[in-house]
Amino acid sequence: MKFDIAVIGSGPGGYVAAIRASQLGKKVAIIEKADLGGVCLNWGCIPTKALIKSAQVFDYITHAQDYGITVADAKTDFDGMIKRSRGVADGMSKGIAFLMKKNKIEVIKGSAKLVAKNQISVTAEDGSASTVEADHIILATGTRSRELPNIKMDGKYVVGYREAMVLPKQPKEMLIIGSGAIGMEFAYFYSTIGTKVTIVEFMNRILPIEDEDVSKSMAQIYKKKGIDILTDSSVESVTVKNDRCVVTIKTKTGTETKECDIVLSAAGVQTNLENLGLETLGINTDKGKVVVDEFYKTSVAGVYAIGDIVPGPALAHVASAEGIICVEAICGHHPQPLNYGNIPGCTYTHPEVASVGYTEAQAKEKGYDIRVGKFPFSASGKASAGGHKDGFVKVIFDKKYGEWLGCHMVGEGVTDLIAEAVVARNLETTGMEVLKSVHPHPTMSEAVMEAVAQAYDECIHL
Repeated sequence: MKFDIAVIGSGPGGYVAAIRASQLGKKVAIIEKADLGGVCLNWGCIPTKALIKSAQVFDYITHAQDYGITVADAKTDFDGMIKRSRGVADGMSKGIAFLMKKNKIEVIKGSAKLVAKNQISVTAEDGSASTVEADHIILATGTRSRELPNIKMDGKYVVGYREAMVLPKQPKEMLIIGSGAIGMEFAYFYSTIGTKVTIVEFMNRILPIEDEDVSKSMAQIYKKKGIDILTDSSVESVTVKNDRCVVTIKTKTGTETKECDIVLSAAGVQTNLENLGLETLGINTDKGKVVVDEFYKTSVAGVYAIGDIVPGPALAHVASAEGIICVEAICGHHPQPLNYGNIPGCTYTHPEVASVGYTEAQAKEKGYDIRVGKFPFSASGKASAGGHKDGFVKVIFDKKYGEWLGCHMVGEGVTDLIAEAVVARNLETTGMEVLKSVHPHPTMSEAVMEAVAQAYDECIHL
């Protein structure tokens, strides 16, 4: 089997790279040992959003009285929620299969290993092996749950995100290690449907990579929901007794013990680089990541790497962008290197969290003289009408030139709103240009304009 380009891994980096290569006239193969679409589509981004939507619908129903509607005896169907989530993921995976066929991309099932220059050995599930040859090989093997050295995941009591999506029954109590996007999203889902949730975070605030105002706001919202939050804390051990997890937690005031049904380890991810044959070809790695240049070339000619296995944010949309840039460079185009300073981050809790660019603290550390504007959704007509007044839009500008340095949001639908800031920053739009761009009323997007106005002392509705 001989191809122009072979892609190992069919996640949002791999399948996008394969499709773009086909569009550019290349003969393409994609090698996948599990389901098309990778972790993101099958066990990450998509099925988790389906679970969260089920929780949101239940939340609406239980608060129907707030909207002048009476609903009696609403109950959750945990198995039904899981089934719907899996159905959504399965449907999307079939969609990727259709796109592969449409773009004449050869799908090869099995585990891939680099064995020589331009050669890949593929071992199928039945143990049979075949060889794939390609002028260019793109590695896009992604990540999996990171296992903490002292907290071994057994898949039943101590689980990762994958198991948390398909638990056999709803736990009454759950402890979540880590308050990044994965931990926060599962905390929202399980808490909303009635599970008592505790979050343990090693850093001094939840969502530690976000702007401090975002962390404070989400902490208040989660505590109001009845979620216990322990910051400056670490889980030292988990033992199982009488079908329950006994968790020892080191806090800033001492050591305490909590019991729960399930411990979810959401303390990051680790790259899938084992058994790929990197050492055979001499491909350089550093701190668990493949070393690449700005067009994703590795240290070995003809081999490239994209997505979570290279330095940069481990996000689906980053992997997709990297895949397109990598392939266009291979095909002799002249793509612009990816601007990693303008990558939006989204957390699909309720309310949602979205951000791009510098936090206020980072902007100050960089030496900028800044303008900061903040507009709460409690002052938004659309948010009030919709019953979603939690959160805010916060903007940060450079005083000297009006450069939009950062944007941070908490609120209903802000993962859609953040694109305005991403595009504006890409176009080097100034604060006054945003302010003088008329935003429709009543919309949540007005909060962006109002926050900018507040930064320039022109805010009308505060």
